[in-house]
Amino acid sequence: MGHASFRRDLVAGTTLVGTFMKTPAVDVLEVLILAGLDFVCLDGEHAPFDRAALNACAAVARAAGLPLLVRVPSAAPADIGAALDLGATGIVVPHVTDPETAARVAKSARFGHGGRGYAGSTRWAGFGTSDMATLLARSREETVVIAQVEDPEAVEACEAIAAVPGIDALFLGPADLSVAYGKTDQSSPELHAAMARVGRAAAAAGKGYATFVPHAEAGRALEQHGFTAWFVASEHAWMLAGARAAVAGLKRG
Repeated sequence: MGHASFRRDLVAGTTLVGTFMKTPAVDVLEVLILAGLDFVCLDGEHAPFDRAALNACAAVARAAGLPLLVRVPSAAPADIGAALDLGATGIVVPHVTDPETAARVAKSARFGHGGRGYAGSTRWAGFGTSDMATLLARSREETVVIAQVEDPEAVEACEAIAAVPGIDALFLGPADLSVAYGKTDQSSPELHAAMARVGRAAAAAGKGYATFVPHAEAGRALEQHGFTAWFVASEHAWMLAGARAAVAGLKRG
């Protein structure tokens, strides 16, 4: 899958399957690339990715033609610009609670007055091998901006957030939203009502709709809410599951 086609497929509602990557090591990314995933998202919010690790992983992903997302630590323009300059296809921004924040995020990821700083010398820009007009057009076609809806106030504002130009998809964060609702698991009626409402908002605005699930079966149980982009588990979860299965299989009885 190409970087531009990834954005088109995301917005069009094509089923996309990826994962979060928690380990700042290119070897892990190389293995995940072999799995046939549609994308990988480096978790810069909850995992120890510094700029050097982001840089190395972005280089490997670009070389392999894999769409790479970065969940940035915050909506700060510096975090957004750094991820995109290093070569990420797009960003996932946590705790977008209102349309004003969404608009600032979208502006920070797009070139223009007061937006993303232009440099033709970055990895994303081909290290000086493309002209400005080509790069500006490529950014409009390729760059993906995903807003995380993971707070009750964001659910209440989801229609306005989804309508913001430059926001390509909404990501419903089931864990944070459940905790914010005062729950201790992810099975509450409030969470499922939020999933349905945010799904309707994304569809009405012509935007993609994503969420996190621990495994495929959990995703299939949520399809009625309109999700089409799945962030499935992480390499940590898959390593644990595989190791535990091997141990259990050899210690039967």
